[in-house]
This record gives sequence, structure tokens and C-alpha cells, in this order.
Amino acid sequence: METLRFQVVGEAFKKKPLDVHTPSDRPAKYFGRKVFNREKMYKYLQKDVYEKMIDVMDNGARLDRKVADAVAAGMKQWATEMGATHYTHWFQPLTEGTAEKHDSFIEHDGKGGMVEEFTGKLLVQQEPDASSFPSGGIRSTFEARGYSAWDPTSPVFVIDDTLCIPTVFISYSGEALDYKAPLLRALHAVNVAATEVCHYFDPSVKKVTSNLGWEQEYFLVDEGLYAARPDLLLTGRTLMGHDSAKNQQMDDHYFGSIPERVAAFMRELEIEALELGIPCKTRHNEVAPNQFELAPIFEDTNLAVDHNMLLMSLMKRIARKHGFRVLLHEKPFAGINGSGKHNNWSLSTDNGVLLHAPGKTPEQNLRFATFIVETLMGVYRHNGLLKASIMSATNAHRLGANEAPPAIISSFLGKQVSELLDHIEKADRDNILSMDGKQGMKMDIPEIPELFIDNTDRNRTSPFAFTGNRFEFRAVGSEANCASAMITLNSAVAEALVNFKKRVDARIAEIENDFEGSGHNPIMHAVIDVLREDIKTCKPIRFDGNGYSDEWVVEAEKRGLDVEKSCPEIFKSYLAPESIQMFESLGVMTRKELEARNEVKWETYTKKVQIEARVLGDISMNHIIPVATRYQTALLKNVDSVSKLFPADKAEKLNARNLKIIEEIAMRTSTIEAGVEELVNARKVANKIESEYEKAVAYHDTIAPKFDAIRYEIDKLELIVDDSLWPLPKYRELLFIR
Repeated sequence: METLRFQVVGEAFKKKPLDVHTPSDRPAKYFGRKVFNREKMYKYLQKDVYEKMIDVMDNGARLDRKVADAVAAGMKQWATEMGATHYTHWFQPLTEGTAEKHDSFIEHDGKGGMVEEFTGKLLVQQEPDASSFPSGGIRSTFEARGYSAWDPTSPVFVIDDTLCIPTVFISYSGEALDYKAPLLRALHAVNVAATEVCHYFDPSVKKVTSNLGWEQEYFLVDEGLYAARPDLLLTGRTLMGHDSAKNQQMDDHYFGSIPERVAAFMRELEIEALELGIPCKTRHNEVAPNQFELAPIFEDTNLAVDHNMLLMSLMKRIARKHGFRVLLHEKPFAGINGSGKHNNWSLSTDNGVLLHAPGKTPEQNLRFATFIVETLMGVYRHNGLLKASIMSATNAHRLGANEAPPAIISSFLGKQVSELLDHIEKADRDNILSMDGKQGMKMDIPEIPELFIDNTDRNRTSPFAFTGNRFEFRAVGSEANCASAMITLNSAVAEALVNFKKRVDARIAEIENDFEGSGHNPIMHAVIDVLREDIKTCKPIRFDGNGYSDEWVVEAEKRGLDVEKSCPEIFKSYLAPESIQMFESLGVMTRKELEARNEVKWETYTKKVQIEARVLGDISMNHIIPVATRYQTALLKNVDSVSKLFPADKAEKLNARNLKIIEEIAMRTSTIEAGVEELVNARKVANKIESEYEKAVAYHDTIAPKFDAIRYEIDKLELIVDDSLWPLPKYRELLFIR
């Protein structure tokens, strides 16, 4: 066993990183080289076709088939010059990953030969097998037809020999079977709602864009060590393993010097990412050993989601070239930090104004306060739904532990912004706004002129923190598709803005006669009136304290916030009447789509816990217990030899330690065997349940809790069994790159 184990580990240590080819040009020169972006469109498309495409991308104009044919021709010319021989519709099914089916450009020429063709029809639409992807019952095996449809707002790109076309994925009957379709609908909803509210302050605004900057945390482990851990291989996390004597307690890994092998991996990853138009900006060591982070510059949310999904695929492929495996599981190792994917979110106008940033005039700062408050209103009204959007069987291990935010959605604003909102709420309304001749409107809010970007501290225990000109949704998990959180957040804010405008318009109608001839603007007074109401309403979501404290759980429940911790129960927020009403009223998702997605979520949760239970039982019975028993047998032989060699009284003293270990091994292996048997029996009972929800609840309540008891015994055995016999690489080996 020793020879096998260290042969596998040794091979990983012997691997040298492949030479990373660095172009002689600076990154700005090769950025987007593999993307059919606007620059390539201008070169490869006729002028009128190019202009129509820009109209489609910027203004949502409809794309007719003739234009699609012309775009396809130019796209194919560029792709073949890049070495492409195939094309694929690249989409994001409800598997949390991406999917693609490659077709070559070749077609029969009718003369016994072949020609390369790529038409608008092939560009715009394909027909994947809808029944083979998770659909939550929308599509049955005998109802296989589904469609992928081109998303022209996200540019196509080339990877190796394949032209990749970002698409939505829908069923034959029109329901969304992916993340992109509802995301695009949510982004449209927040654009319309936010633009209309912006018109109170600036009638020239034509469009509001949702922006996203994700921060991707991940672990790297040596490939040989990874291969020797069945739990990592099959579940993405270690189901057992005693703490390393040294892990992150010295805080020496965070922002430390990047290991040479890791730096080589990062360089190659960044080069390929930049060529694909992913604007990589930041890289550094994270807090836990072997943990790192990559973050890009902010982008349009739809494009940012696509780029994150593409990056995760790149990471996995490139890591193997350097002798690593990437771990994107939110909690691959117990006792140290897990990995998140902080979603930095904001709204901006077509004239470049960040709506969550303070301005320089009273009107601009009233707009700032409006969008802060209405964002809080959306988060408050749908805090349970937002939690459901980031919850999973894997992220549940991370939330509330080692710097991850707790599983209660609240928002940290910081002292200055909190005082600003308190002032608007409590001050005399008639004194908040005043007129001063030609200078226009003034606001009696002394705090506003002192607001600057990054005026707040950072609260790592806050799931939704304001950070100066944006909100940071910290609860999103490392391996998650950002679209899930972005669909819910943008929808919630859109609904809040729609409601806000409706009430402001009604208030304007009530008071405009009172202001006639006064020179005062009834719109601003109406905005203030409604804003004050909403500041009071959403106050329960504001919390600047320690989100880890037991007192906060009690306080949050008193405030009416969702404090549920069970994944299957949390998912039910999608089917709450207020959630269905919001999604349907905005045209983002129908009740049928929501019900189907919940079926998928419950089924996915069950399967992940089921796989972990099987792997834990297998390793326990086929690896741990046999090795512990073998060591126990060796100790028994030693005791027998000592008893024969020495007098009874001396032998008793010499054998005392070994006898204690022998007894401990017997007790712990017996407990493990009993625990595994209980685990198997509990699975048999749960597997007979037909309802996906009830089955998921059973797995959460009766199966997952049994893991820790088994792990405890295994981790204790790891400390006493001969290290040369232990069958699995230990944390001290996994967590430190050689």
C-alpha cells in the first residue's frame, strides 16, 4: 500500500509545468483574438449588415433571416481563417455546466464531393435532445425535441477547431430549459424599470445595463494526489481527513508569493482567457493554503456569466497540463476557508452613470438614494428567494463558516449611507427639499456631499454588502452558475422599481395642484415621499453587525427574515406566491418553469448527497477498515511476541500502549461499520419516496447528518494507524504544493 500510494504521489511531484507560450505582443494586442467581436464584424461583414447587427446587439432589434445568412457567411470566413472546421451551439442547461454538440461545416456538393457551408439557419437554431437534460418533467423521454437559439448579444468565439455560438435552450413548447433565457428576460425587465425611474432625474437616459464582476475562488491540488482520493474524484470534496497541523492559522498564504508552478498555470490561463475576450484583471493567493482567486473587469451581466462559465472550463483543462486539478467545490476541505464567487453587481445608464454611486448635485444624490433603497426593497421582499438562488448541496457546507456569509440574507451599508437613509426617513419632508432661485433644488442632507466611492468598511459576514458604488453578493458559491443569482436579483430590483414608479406617479397626481405656480418640482417631492416609506419598510434587511453571532439569528427571525437552513426547504421559496407573481409579472419565468426548476433542484440535491453517501460507505468499508484492521493485526502480533519474550509484569507494561490502540481500533471500526449500515438502510428507505421534494428532505434530515459521525471515527483512526499504511493522501499533503 505504501509503495502504491507514494508512487502515485511521486509521479505528481515529478511533473514539470509545460512551457507557457507568451506572445511577444502585450495583452491589449491579443485581447479578443479568438472572438468575433465588433472589430471583426466590421471587417468581415458588409456595412449595412454590420449596422443591423449593432442595432440588434445594442437596441434589441429583430434579426431577419437574410441578415443572419450574411452574418453567418462572414462569421464562417473568419472562423475558418482561425482554423475552425466545426461549429457548436454552446448553452447552459440546468446541470450547472455547459453543453455543446459539434458539427462540421461540410455538406454534399451534389457532385460526389464536399463543400463547406454555414448558413443563417444553422447559426440561428439547432435541435439538441431536450429529454436528456434536466427538465423537471417538462420534457419526457418520448418528447425529445428542444431548440437552441443564438444569442447575438454574446459574441461567438473559437476554441481549438470549433466555432462556439452562445445560445439559449428551450423546449419544443417554449419553456426555458437553461439559465440564459430567463437571465435575458430579467435583464430586459430591470432595464425597462430602471430606465423609467431614471427619467425622474434625467429624461435623456435610453437604457440601463446590469453589470457584473465576479471573483472566482478555487483550489489547486496535485493531479496524482487527486487521483488517489476517490472522494475528491467523485464528489469534489474530501469526505474525511484530519486537520493538518498547519493550515491557514498563520495567515501566511493570503496575498503571499504565488508558487512557481501555480504562476505558470495562471499565466497560461490568463493568456487563453484574454484571447477569448475575458478581461482578467486580478490574481492572488487566497486565505486557505492552495486556494487562489481570479477576477475580471466588470462587464454586462449576460456576457460576464458566459465568460465565467467559459473560464471554469478553461481552468480545468489548463490545470491538467500543469499537473494540477482545479477544485471548484465550495468546501473541499474541512476546517479551512471554502470558495465563493462574489458577484459584484451594479446598474449603469447608457451615458455612463453608475446608479449606485453618489453624484455631485442634489438631483444626482437623490437618484443615488433612490436606487440604493429600491435595491434594498427587492432584497427585503425576496430575501428567502435570493437565498434559494445561491443555495445548493455544496454551498450549504460553506455558508456561515470560515469567513463565508451566513445563510440569512441581510445588507451591510456602512455608517455613512445608513445615516443618510435615516436622515431622509426622519427629517421633516418639507425641509428636506428647498428651492434657491436659479441654483435649483437643494437638499437638507449634509451627509451627501461627503459621500465618496469606497466610503464604507467591508463586512465579510454580510451576504449582500454595499461597497461604495455597487453591491457585493458574497453568498454565491464557487461552482455555481452566476445566472441563478443574477436572475433573481435583477428581477427583484425590477419589481421594486416598477412598484416605486407606480406609487410616485400616483403621488405626483395627488400633489401637483398644490405646487402649481410655486416654482417647486412636485416630482422630487413625490420621490422623497415614496422613498421615505420604502426606507422604513426595508429597514429589517439592513444589518451592519456580526452575521455569525447567535444573537443575529434570533434578531433576524424577529425581523421576519428567512432563517431556514435546510436546502430542500429553502428551494421552496421559488414556489412562494410572491415569487411566482414577481417572475410572471415581469415575464421572466412562468409557474410551470419554476415548478420544473424546483424539481431539478430537489433531484440534484438528492443525487449529490446520495453519491457522497455511497462514496463514504465504499471508502470506509473497502479502504479504511481493512487498513486499520491490518495495522491492528500487526500490533497483535507484536503484543504476542513481547509477551513470549519478556516476563509477564514487564510485558504488560511494554504492551500497554499497543493494547490501548488495538482496543481503540476495534471500537472505532465497529462504530464505522454500524454507521455505514445505518447509512445504507436510511438510503433504502429514502429511495422509495416518489416525491422529489420529500425525497430531498429525507436525504437532508436522515442521511446527510450521519456523515459527520462516520468521519469523526475515520479521522481519529488516521492519527493512530501507521502512516505508511494509510490509504489516502492526507491534508498535509493535499494542501501544500511542492
